[in-house]
Amino acid sequence: MRKYELVCIIHPDLDETAFNGVVEKVKGWVAETTGSVDKVEVWGRKRLAYTIKKQREGQYVLFNLGLEPTATTSLEKNLRFLEPIIRYMLIVVE
Repeated sequence: MRKYELVCIIHPDLDETAFNGVVEKVKGWVAETTGSVDKVEVWGRKRLAYTIKKQREGQYVLFNLGLEPTATTSLEKNLRFLEPIIRYMLIVVE
């Protein structure tokens, strides 16, 4: 199992319950692939460097994950089609 960092930029207009729902959905996808969520850090609302999907701000969240390398493709596929996520980046830490 490898260690990964996943940074997601979530739509800034979501209320707290919808935002927490997105975070829980990502955690659930990791759990489905027999991975582990070691830590979740909410960085808060920040201004974007450039406009993405007509948005100038986003809510940033950092996930520290433990995943099998084969599970990353299904996770990225799910993230790509989740509407509130504006951008994401998944990188290997180890």
